[in-house]
Amino acid sequence: MDGDGRSYVRLPARPRLLLITPDFPPAHGGIQLLAHRVASGLRDFDTRVVTLDSPGARDFDRASGLATRRVDARRAPGAARHLALNAAALREALAFRPHATLSAHIVASPAAALAARAVGSRTVQYFYAKEIPRRRRLAAFAARRAQACIAISSYSERLVAETGAGEADVRLIPPGVDLPEDPSPRPAGRPTFLTISRLEDRYKGHDVLLEALPAVRARVPDAQWVVIGDGPLRPELQARARAQGVADAVRFLGAVDDGERDDWLRRADLLAMPSRLPGEGLAGEGFGIVYLEASAYGKPVVAGNVGGAVDAVADGESGLLVDPTDARAVADAISMLLLDRALAQRLGGAGAERARRFAWPAIVARVRALLLEVLGEPLSSLDGATGATPRGGTST
Repeated sequence: MDGDGRSYVRLPARPRLLLITPDFPPAHGGIQLLAHRVASGLRDFDTRVVTLDSPGARDFDRASGLATRRVDARRAPGAARHLALNAAALREALAFRPHATLSAHIVASPAAALAARAVGSRTVQYFYAKEIPRRRRLAAFAARRAQACIAISSYSERLVAETGAGEADVRLIPPGVDLPEDPSPRPAGRPTFLTISRLEDRYKGHDVLLEALPAVRARVPDAQWVVIGDGPLRPELQARARAQGVADAVRFLGAVDDGERDDWLRRADLLAMPSRLPGEGLAGEGFGIVYLEASAYGKPVVAGNVGGAVDAVADGESGLLVDPTDARAVADAISMLLLDRALAQRLGGAGAERARRFAWPAIVARVRALLLEVLGEPLSSLDGATGATPRGGTST
């Protein structure tokens, strides 16, 4: 009990942290990468991860050094997988008695809320983008029940506010980037722009890039577009490339390993991914780690001037932000960077410098500071608590 009459927690040297996420390596994706980098970077926490099983997980977990519990629900439908994840996370919380719970996706928020009630753990909740309008009520629940929320961009922050979560404490902490050991460029043999994204979300802008490609070739006849990523949209995009007579200028590489992906980041002249807002009731790019990854290799970026890309790309500094629905504007930006080498080098160099400010150790330090801030608030005893009270004054 302090002089103000409120109880404070005496934390051990390494506070116990439970990280709950449906998305984790070796599965690929931005959330998977973020969850892993945060979990592995918080070395002064005793961290346990509860996540879903995926192919190759046993070998990955053995090499990672992280205490990870996998939930085998691969044959179950989405809702059942999330239910199994939450049930396993709650059982882990009862045994582990975490001081803090980091919910890396809103589908994990029920377990985080129940852990708060059962063992008094404090909750920090991550928010990205497209999950928020798709599950508006769950997003609002997650925001209200957390002591603090992390939005990965100003766009994500606005989406949380639109849920009506009221007094939720939302902090803006972007994703980070792995800085390459060797970012030196390699020759591609011809002018090349690159896109890296799974081919499953139309808002990523592959269709607009196809529409822009003839105009790019009119100005840069030997230009090629290299597409890394696979998904259900690939056959349609390949057919459109053939129909538009540009199939010879497009290379669909599918899913590639990290080494080949990084090799193309060294070889390409620029990265282009003009993500747009997908429409009423849906959300677009929450941030776009790939923009930072391209910047880390000294590559200028062409991106849409909407959504989280506005935070990920500094317009006129690390890349060019354009109307992502305007194929002519996209073509002009790509052509300009392919033709104006001085401009491309200036933007790429500034982007590389900017990417260093987003290196994962710096981002993890911000997450760590928020967790310690939340744990420094007055609350019930964590060892045998009967329920902490979040901001807003309502019991979980």
